[in-house]
Amino acid sequence: MDLHFSADDEAFRQEAREWLTERLSGEFAIVRGRGGPGDEHELFEERSAWERALGAAGWIGIGWPEEYGGRGLSLTRQVIFYEEYARAHGPGRVGIVGEGLLGPTIVHFGSEEQKRRFLPGILDGTVIWCQGYSEPDAGSDLANVATRADLVTGTDGADEWVIDGQKVWTSLAHCSDWCFVLCRTDRDAPKHRGLSYLLVEMNQPGIEIRPIVQITGTSEFNEVFFDGARTAAENIVGDVNGGWRVAMGTLAFERGASTLGQQLEFENELDTILGQAKQRGCADDPVLRQRLADAWIALKIMRYNALRSMTALERAEMTPLSSVHKLYWATLHRALGELAVTVLGPDGEIADGAPYELSAAQRMFLWSRADTIYGGSNQIQRNVIGERVLGLPKEPV
Repeated sequence: MDLHFSADDEAFRQEAREWLTERLSGEFAIVRGRGGPGDEHELFEERSAWERALGAAGWIGIGWPEEYGGRGLSLTRQVIFYEEYARAHGPGRVGIVGEGLLGPTIVHFGSEEQKRRFLPGILDGTVIWCQGYSEPDAGSDLANVATRADLVTGTDGADEWVIDGQKVWTSLAHCSDWCFVLCRTDRDAPKHRGLSYLLVEMNQPGIEIRPIVQITGTSEFNEVFFDGARTAAENIVGDVNGGWRVAMGTLAFERGASTLGQQLEFENELDTILGQAKQRGCADDPVLRQRLADAWIALKIMRYNALRSMTALERAEMTPLSSVHKLYWATLHRALGELAVTVLGPDGEIADGAPYELSAAQRMFLWSRADTIYGGSNQIQRNVIGERVLGLPKEPV
């Protein structure tokens, strides 16, 4: 991917920078820098208002085709926006699952009716989505999904899917309007072939949400139980029993242009760590200086990995580069969390006092432990790289 920016690109950058700076230093100053990993529970209503402001100004779905309400911007300009968003310390997005995952999936795999029905609510920031993938026995082995959906005729004569099962680690399920749910619709088919991708409204009988209290003390994740929940027959994306292909497409979109914004968010965190090191007088320690330098170098490598992945994505190529990138940034961020508490010294192990609120560095340390698990664990990513890139034999069953 060539990121030599033209004069028009730089004009777009200035437009994005000015809008973000003005809004985040004005009425939305309270959400600036909030709602990131480990802080996702904070200021949710204010961040929801921010989401609607983004939508009203046309900053959601900027890469989507214009015919579906997007701005049709190039990948380069999407990168520019995400970079400026990170530089402006934009808040964690409550609508990121809708914009980053479900929206592109509907654009590429959905029917025209689904595009007209579901995309506008994402674009204007009024409809929040969550992801129903993982289960107690189906995490990194996603094809092991057991939640089932059966097609029945409802009391009004219309066909609908009846869903039974359990999902886990469902981010913001308690705040979401809809969920895209990977279900087993043919229990006799091979496990990759009997799955379907359903769109399910959350506010209905037959759905129970139970928060999962994390080591940070917060509950962004949830268990979701489906007990006879229903959705219309037409709320299936792709073919019946063809959900694996759609689900893999969703995961590919997860590693798109926003990954460069993620890299800049990590740079912001490193800047904070460096500031703490200087303030505490430990920046001259040779061992710590080397770790800080290694972190800076690793972030630059992360950027190049992201560019390679996005080049493949722009060409609509499904490559193992996404696994390389996920393995790399997850390991990097975990190490950055460890570095953050190392700089704090003994203070990193102590809360200030009742009610024992964690510091930003402590939240980062605890949260980043999960980076190497969610979205495909490091072990699974290594298997993908070993088997699909290096041609190594598969693990024995």
